[in-house]
Amino acid sequence: MNQLKTAFLVVALTVLLVLVGDLWQGTGGMIVFLGIALVMNGVAYWFSDRIALALQYGVPRPRVYVSPDPSPNAFATGRNPSHAAICVNDGLLRILDEEELYGVLAHEFGHVRNRDILISSVVAVLAGTITLIANVAQWGLMFGGYGGRDDRQQGAGSAIVGLVMIIVAPIAALLIQLAISRSREYQADRTGAEVSGDPLALASALRKLERASQAIPSQTAQPAFAHLYIVNPLSGGTLAGLFSTHPPIEERIRRLEEMAGGMRRAS
Repeated sequence: MNQLKTAFLVVALTVLLVLVGDLWQGTGGMIVFLGIALVMNGVAYWFSDRIALALQYGVPRPRVYVSPDPSPNAFATGRNPSHAAICVNDGLLRILDEEELYGVLAHEFGHVRNRDILISSVVAVLAGTITLIANVAQWGLMFGGYGGRDDRQQGAGSAIVGLVMIIVAPIAALLIQLAISRSREYQADRTGAEVSGDPLALASALRKLERASQAIPSQTAQPAFAHLYIVNPLSGGTLAGLFSTHPPIEERIRRLEEMAGGMRRAS
């Protein structure tokens, strides 16, 4: 279900890019930005298809690093599953037991297996392209038009189109990007629980990490990379839930507990 939701949101982001191109430069702009979207999604498809599937869960064993950061957290990174790395903060090692730590590593392994780094990169490029177009449109509006519209589309109509591109499109792109990030977290939770065979250990780890990360927020994490972490490293701030890169911890725990119940009934 999460895979389907992610695919839908990526399509929505692509459609938004095409619509912005149409609003900005008409049919020609729509064709150009449809081409851009197809190229970016095509590269992602062919690139991921060539990645070798070597182990039971589809990826080679990633390298694991420890950061001295006292804020308890972890993240996965790397350009593809064959060159992936998992980093855990020292603060995480201090508060989790062995089973909980294994659950966290399995979650990050899930990101690697599910190629979330690649998906996030494609989505970021699509969202960034829409934002770039909005910036160009802002300058076009300031200087009296877009150059590709006829006289009937100038004046008030042109100003409305400009406002849509400058304000609405980037916000919509951001919300779709964040929704995809949250969907990938749910999927990594499920994959990690399947790999570890212990959903409750991951649920327990999430409880501890949520409380501890708020008490000791990271001093090094940047907003641009917040989505990489297992819990939001900026959650100690005042970010609205709508603009969070992570789904609510309570909902993640509920799903893991439900998954554990299903495993018990099946055994």
